[in-house]
Amino acid sequence: MEEHERQRVADQLAASRERLLNLVDGLTAEQWTFRAAEDRWSICDCVEHVTLVEHRLFGLIGKRLEGPAENGSEERPNRPEDDAVAEAVPDRSVRRQAPEPARPTGRWSDTNELLAEFERARERTVRFTVATDADLRSYCAPHPAFGNLDCYQWLIVMSLHGERHARQIEEIKADPAYPR
Repeated sequence: MEEHERQRVADQLAASRERLLNLVDGLTAEQWTFRAAEDRWSICDCVEHVTLVEHRLFGLIGKRLEGPAENGSEERPNRPEDDAVAEAVPDRSVRRQAPEPARPTGRWSDTNELLAEFERARERTVRFTVATDADLRSYCAPHPAFGNLDCYQWLIVMSLHGERHARQIEEIKADPAYPR
């Protein structure tokens, strides 16, 4: 990973962390659990999902790096450009269905525990991002919406996934029935 790539992901990880935490700061229990409709997520669900996805994607990258390299950075078969991935991840105009293991189920009954788990997961991702010397471009895994992504692009996904759900939290808070 080149230094500008490392910095891009590190900056996005920090920005999405701050944005998400600022949006949930000081919420009441009623605000945390408000659902605009029965089939919609609450703010708590969004944070749980972001946390679960962070764990899953970190694990995916780790598993890929344990195996043999697939493609050198000069070969990019069927991979989107980094900027296209970075633009698509936070775009809320395209709805996506979370895979079953990443769907919120109320795993953390205490919001402070949930936020602490999010912080642990994010800190681990940041530490990895700033320290790794792995050739992330040489390891790939399929994304259900974007196609084949290299592990650097998976870091881009992780770094902007929180922003996607920060926007969802803003939508929840904008609902006329949201508790004030």
